[in-house]
Amino acid sequence: MPNASISQDGQEQVDEKELVRLAKEGDPEAFRQLFERHNRRAYALALGVVKNPDDALDVVQDAFIKAHRYLPKFEGTSSFYTWLYRIVMNLGIDHLRKKKRAKQVDFNDAISHIEEGGGGEDSLLPKILGSDPGKALIRREIREQISTAMAQLSDNHRAVLTMRELEGMSYEEMAETMKCSKGTIMSRLFHA
Repeated sequence: MPNASISQDGQEQVDEKELVRLAKEGDPEAFRQLFERHNRRAYALALGVVKNPDDALDVVQDAFIKAHRYLPKFEGTSSFYTWLYRIVMNLGIDHLRKKKRAKQVDFNDAISHIEEGGGGEDSLLPKILGSDPGKALIRREIREQISTAMAQLSDNHRAVLTMRELEGMSYEEMAETMKCSKGTIMSRLFHA
């Protein structure tokens, strides 16, 4: 297969542009490899946006379906992941907007369990990891404060922080992904 390299585990690894080309030609194995390369990062991104594991799975599934459907229109001027990233972000933001409009109130068994004195998911964390419970509590409080602060940001401000701090994207990649200027990205980061 052209444009292939050998990975550390001795497996032949096809160049991403080649995988995209093959997938555009209808090769299901090529698209499966693209999925395997990017599904974890796409899930992490979706989870950062929608804050619910089940909703994040739905967003990622929809994103890959959309990517497969519109792959023939993908021009390749950016990386496949940058293109997929934008699809995930848009679907995640759309999901949040729909959720706000619906204003659903779901009963959460975990909250009920905590109120009954049973502890939450994080209560098992120190036991499993063998870490200091005090440090685990501090980490949990910091996570909650960050989550609260992120929830107060607009979708665009939350997106630039996620891209920069969690994904490590450059200003140029962020501008390309969000389809705006580098200056706009820098301004949004500053304000966020």
